[in-house]
Amino acid sequence: MSKNKFPPKKRPTADLDSGPVYLYGLHTVRAALDNARRKKRTLLATPNALNRLRENGPIPSLPIEEKTPRELDALLGTDAVHQGVALEVDPVDRLRLTDVEKLDLVIALDQVTDPHNVGAILRTACAFGADAVITTARYAPRETGVLAKSASGALDLIPLVEVRNLGETLETLKEKGLLCLGFDSEAEGLLKSRPAGQKLAIVLGAEGKGLRQKTRSLCDEMVRLDMPGPIKSLNVSNAAAIALFAATAGRL
Repeated sequence: MSKNKFPPKKRPTADLDSGPVYLYGLHTVRAALDNARRKKRTLLATPNALNRLRENGPIPSLPIEEKTPRELDALLGTDAVHQGVALEVDPVDRLRLTDVEKLDLVIALDQVTDPHNVGAILRTACAFGADAVITTARYAPRETGVLAKSASGALDLIPLVEVRNLGETLETLKEKGLLCLGFDSEAEGLLKSRPAGQKLAIVLGAEGKGLRQKTRSLCDEMVRLDMPGPIKSLNVSNAAAIALFAATAGRL
């Protein structure tokens, strides 16, 4: 069974769409079922998928509708890899920075809007034991099945913090002792491993335009990944994975 890393919070978020969304895929739905913060409406599943869900934990008390794969395709779209299960939910409330008790390793995203990238970053952050992923209130994707599927359950396992002013947030993180590392493929300094105990905020910008100038100016260091090949930049979610590995290697 999934183990949620953060407790329930009651703060409503008016900025998110108010209607329910569909999460799909076995890992994604299992994590959502286990998340006490998540309001679940209806579980839609094939008999086989329902049995597989029950193998990894109990099903909460909620309406269950038996569906065929074709019916789920019609509901979610033929491109959705649903594995025979979908869960109708309300979007989970975004957290404030003050809601997160431990802030030793965080990822801050500066106007990264692609839900595939944000979902993949959530998954990577969860895998490396990050304490939170921070997004801006504007220019960030809302919760969708695509984002949740890309996160493979991490959307319900790691705090997703929404802030209105990223600059003020970086200042707050620095006051809490975190070193803010901004990433740019043109930066002079190379990313290197950090000693155990160093608190880090990894700051990543959107593909194409990268970090905004104000964000860059507030980072303690601007660094780049050491890539000797002819391609010098990566998809932001791939860059996040390499950055987390390199930055935390000294802790192993």
